[in-house]
Amino acid sequence: MFKLARGERERSHGDRATYRLQEDLLGPLAKRASRGEQVAMRHLLEAIAPQILLAVRAILGQSAPDAEDVAQEALVAVVYAMRAFRAECSVLHYATRIAVRTALAARRRALAIDLRREQMQCQAAVTDTLERSPGDEALSIRRREIVRSLLDELPHAQATAFALRIVLGYSMSEVADATGAPLNTVRSRLRLAKEALRRRIEQDPAIAEMLGVEP
Repeated sequence: MFKLARGERERSHGDRATYRLQEDLLGPLAKRASRGEQVAMRHLLEAIAPQILLAVRAILGQSAPDAEDVAQEALVAVVYAMRAFRAECSVLHYATRIAVRTALAARRRALAIDLRREQMQCQAAVTDTLERSPGDEALSIRRREIVRSLLDELPHAQATAFALRIVLGYSMSEVADATGAPLNTVRSRLRLAKEALRRRIEQDPAIAEMLGVEP
């Protein structure tokens, strides 16, 4: 449907100026798209597709086989959501929030299909990975996967805020913009998410040890 860019790197601090310039350029295009202009919508989707794919991969994992399918699903969701876009946040923040929510929902659907089998396969894969590659990279990969799994257990609003802030590295104000929530609400959601995750980690010594959390 829409061409997704491959090999895009994550946004760094050095990319901020370019990133914000792109946001400014997307504003007028988004307004036209929200009015139903099909050409504008297509150009908008082509512009945001790389960021959508990055957000989806951040939630699902870089090597997730269904990442592009979920990104396409997120782009379709953006098409429908643009009708309600009122420019209360940036276009990229608005689209990224939709991508995160779509990716979280996709993860939860996958878990609902066969949670037990996935857990067994994941545990076997992790054990094998750590035995073959006991270095820092293997540990880092395992830690990221644990965090993604723990996100599945959080309420959706908390998971979205946590993913934007911790997984994607958004600032507090950017999370507020992307979710359309007041800054204090974002702080509350993050605090509740961290408390819930800490309780969950403390209940599982293996996870606590893997993440380096002391009891």
